[in-house]
Amino acid sequence: MAIKRFVITLFFFLGFLTYVRSQGYVRPNAWKKYRKEVVFQIGASGFLGDLGGRDKIGTDYSPVDLEFALTRPAVSAGYRYKFNKNINWFSNFNYLILAGDDKLTNEPYRNNRNLNFKTNVFELATRIEFGISSFRRTGVYSLKKSLGRITKRQALEFIGFVGVGAFYFNPKGRNPITGEFENLYPLHTEGQGLPGGPKQYRKVAVSLPLGICVHYIIDKLWSVGLEISYRKTFTDYIDDVSTTYYDKAALLAAYGEKSALMSDPNRGEINGASSPNADGSRAQRGDKQKDAFATIQITVGRFFPPKHGRTKLRSKF
Repeated sequence: MAIKRFVITLFFFLGFLTYVRSQGYVRPNAWKKYRKEVVFQIGASGFLGDLGGRDKIGTDYSPVDLEFALTRPAVSAGYRYKFNKNINWFSNFNYLILAGDDKLTNEPYRNNRNLNFKTNVFELATRIEFGISSFRRTGVYSLKKSLGRITKRQALEFIGFVGVGAFYFNPKGRNPITGEFENLYPLHTEGQGLPGGPKQYRKVAVSLPLGICVHYIIDKLWSVGLEISYRKTFTDYIDDVSTTYYDKAALLAAYGEKSALMSDPNRGEINGASSPNADGSRAQRGDKQKDAFATIQITVGRFFPPKHGRTKLRSKF
């Protein structure tokens, strides 16, 4: 429900932006001077999925479930192109780290499960941005022009966006005996490939970036901003956790001791938590809701204004 509310709110915001008129550029075509922009971003990322989270059930995958102790770096580089003063196209490459750990939650079942992971994420994404802009003049005096009054242009843009991306991930988990991180994909921890088990997941998945940003144009060359982005994904295995526990003896026979160990390192504080249910069905290890992640980043942009030449706009005053 939290995801639905977020999406509805975002699309309401995007619709509002498309219908609200800009407060106006100094000249009708002044926005063209800021049409091309290279953007660099740095900030933090957080995972929203099965592992860790708040101290109660029912909040997983919601932004309120974000475990701030496990936020990790996120850096990006991108390119923005203005179709007009209210609509942009933006594409970027993102590198970020995601992590989750059951030991950081006091929710009894998650804490007893004792699973954890971390992964590097490499993402390519493209999106459409909808915004409104408040463009203004600031007057200063120039000694080089005999104290003549010159104009400096600044703008504040509020942008909402929606897009699509593809990302690569490769989860690792901490070995409870050695303390070292192990690649989880080849361990088939939920019985992937075995009778009754799920298919092996892919390490490349699709994401849907949704978010908002504030974009402040300082002058004709530079901008700064702040961006908040939520990624809905189409994989449930960023953390290597999705469905049910698989028989540890079968994992041991098929994939070795490490597979059995990493599949179920539970603390033993809840008796039978990972054992089969009374009807013989396997105990729940995770759920089937797709994973998500979020980023918050500071942005710095560099514009490439067109050469003036003969098309330079002349002042009427």
